[in-house]
Amino acid sequence: MIAYTLFVLAVGAERLAEMVVSKQHLAWALRHGGKEYGGGHYPAMVALHTALLVGCVIEVWALDRPFLPVLGWTMVALVLISQALRWWCIGTLGRRWNTRIVVIPGLPLVDRGPYRWFRHPNYAAVVVEGVALPMVHTAWITAVVFTVLNVVLLRVRIKAENAALTLAGAAAPIAADPQTSTPRTSAEP
Repeated sequence: MIAYTLFVLAVGAERLAEMVVSKQHLAWALRHGGKEYGGGHYPAMVALHTALLVGCVIEVWALDRPFLPVLGWTMVALVLISQALRWWCIGTLGRRWNTRIVVIPGLPLVDRGPYRWFRHPNYAAVVVEGVALPMVHTAWITAVVFTVLNVVLLRVRIKAENAALTLAGAAAPIAADPQTSTPRTSAEP
């Protein structure tokens, strides 16, 4: 349980690193004419992601959840893959990435990296991590509660993001580019 707690703390430290990068990128975007959209759900998103980390640790310790090696190591791999995907998204979007929905009018959609294949790859990473992190140590209640609440939150967030991109003139529906047959995708904040 101690190793798992340290693992969750490491994920928390990664989240703090994301927040530092996000804050820097937000300042840059605002200086370049970026406009924030849909900020009303942001506090709920921060609370939910914080609750995921806390819930993982509390459930494991309070309910004496076991570590099942086959399940646990598979879930560790999925957590690491989700982290890699998240940072691939951050690297691909560069300064345009942050944890808020900010669009700089006139910038084209990003259609490289994971955005070449998925409209919202960062959210796919969040979904996988939301199941995998608690299940490393069989914290299934946390996994289920986070997943259900995250589905509700992501519906709001993705709707707000798509509307923001459309309002800013940056969004286009996913469709094959007739010249390359490559999906055209939107950027995430």
